[in-house]
Amino acid sequence: MTPVLDPSSFSSVSKCATKHLNLIYHVEFDRRVLKGKVALTVEVLEDKLSSLTLDSKDLKIFKVSANGQAAQFALGTKHKFKGSPLEITLPFELSRGQHVIVEIEYETSPSATALQWLTPTQTAGKKHPYLFSQCQATHCRTMIPCQDSPSVKHTYYAQVSVPRELVALMSALHDGQEPDPSDSSRVIYRFRQPVPMPSYLIAIVVGALESREIGPRSRVWSEKEYVDEAAFEFSETETMLKTAESLAGPYVWGQYDVLVLPPSFPYGGMENPCLTFVTPTVLAGDRSLAGVIAHEISHSWTGNLVTNRTWEHFWLNEGHTVYIERMIARCMESEQLRQFKGIGGWKELQESVKQFGANNVLTNLVPNLHEVDTDEAFSSVPYEKGFALLYHLEELLGGPEVFMGFVKSYIQLFAYGTVTTEEWKNYLFTYFKDKVDILNKVDWNAWMHTPGMAPVKPQYDTTMADACTALCQRWVKAKEEDFASFTEADVKKLNSPQLIEFMALLLQEEPLPLSHVKKMQEVYQLNSVKNAEVRFRWLRICVKAHWEEAVPLALKMATEQGRMKFTRPLFKEVYNFSKYSDEAVKTFKENRGALHPVTAMMVVKDLKING
Repeated sequence: MTPVLDPSSFSSVSKCATKHLNLIYHVEFDRRVLKGKVALTVEVLEDKLSSLTLDSKDLKIFKVSANGQAAQFALGTKHKFKGSPLEITLPFELSRGQHVIVEIEYETSPSATALQWLTPTQTAGKKHPYLFSQCQATHCRTMIPCQDSPSVKHTYYAQVSVPRELVALMSALHDGQEPDPSDSSRVIYRFRQPVPMPSYLIAIVVGALESREIGPRSRVWSEKEYVDEAAFEFSETETMLKTAESLAGPYVWGQYDVLVLPPSFPYGGMENPCLTFVTPTVLAGDRSLAGVIAHEISHSWTGNLVTNRTWEHFWLNEGHTVYIERMIARCMESEQLRQFKGIGGWKELQESVKQFGANNVLTNLVPNLHEVDTDEAFSSVPYEKGFALLYHLEELLGGPEVFMGFVKSYIQLFAYGTVTTEEWKNYLFTYFKDKVDILNKVDWNAWMHTPGMAPVKPQYDTTMADACTALCQRWVKAKEEDFASFTEADVKKLNSPQLIEFMALLLQEEPLPLSHVKKMQEVYQLNSVKNAEVRFRWLRICVKAHWEEAVPLALKMATEQGRMKFTRPLFKEVYNFSKYSDEAVKTFKENRGALHPVTAMMVVKDLKING
């Protein structure tokens, strides 16, 4: 394996590697901190090791020891987004192949970016506080001093003390619970994760949670207000898991549970092992849910089992995951649906490239992240440009069955390890050794290292998309005298994914005249649609058309949930309607406390607010 240089981490990943983490947490809701102790079992990778560096950010370090002996430590200069290197001097020298247990007593800061502390009023039940974590990409260091690089994979064990009326869950298997011997008002939950995984997949949640069984290896968890609806919505989980196993090989993580979070969760889903986190916006999603769950299930292989070595190779996680997710759609529904999803993905890629600018190096499939904050680099590029490349290769090399054979073989080869683009590409050439002449014709530099759109636009089957395109064009070309030709039947013929696509197409056109948008509402009653994906696009269309009545609805949707995919564009859309720019800023400031810290940071940049 080539030595790792991870531009997003300070830790000495080439000198030593963490093999196991043992965590003890005391969750303090009143102070909004985790008081903790972590023991890292570290393997030495070079001779004469006498010091090591870990990642930390906003942590208070009390004490460090190595094999039980006190060790000296210092926090280096704080970097604007990477945090402060925790430099530890060992009281002895170690040789290559030896192990050392480094134990650190510390506590987190109330402003730790990995953690969101919710007051009872921010929850569905309104009675108890709630805590959840989101470590991807580089936030684990605000929760644990560690080698916060995906190049390092380790197992973990944890004990978490929480108030008795609450439940703790982690991205690991439940290993029992008992009353806290030091405080009868608290309970200790225990967890074990026997499969090695990177630090960004460590996750914790504490709240008034209930669960329902939804399959032989799955439960759904949420506050009791959502739990029955969630159990109904996630009833296909086992079928999806079995479909994924038929494509990618055995599921190695034992349990596959799903946690429905409070509305401020910033992403659609997060593939924490054994416990996928999902946004509640999928519950009224009517089929958009299937895509989110298929995506997170697919990560059990691509991302969690085979992991990008650094965040510059993030497309290896996401491009393959989107590929498998759409193969699941093909198996469970139809090839036409897979093709249709490809068309939608291309549109998302166009939107990302437009936002970044076609010459922005962050639109490279393999970007250089030296001195780049991973949160600011996050977009649909690794997902959709990555998928477009894999789909292009599938077409060149013999179709979906042939290419899925390669993906499965790639997973088996790199399972439990990490991988770079170069290693992936070398294996592609090895696997298809009889088709090297075809692979040599691919413009690899244009795909990997050139900004902007993918160099080849896939030719997708447009059967499902044609109806969306036709309806979009009818509205774009319509004069007011044509309005009578539109009826409710236009959208009744479309399923949810098609309705979303129709809206997405309208968003790519010049803004519609206000008269058209008002007519659309009158005929289709879109304001009453519950599906979050449809509603989000519809409100953007309304605000773009300068329909003033839509502004409060758009701001309401931007603040009543905090999923970045919805919140950021809605705020931006209102902000760009110059009459309401101040209103957008004011509403954001009033609601900032309820948003996840990463979401709030990105909206501050979107709305050009100072601080």
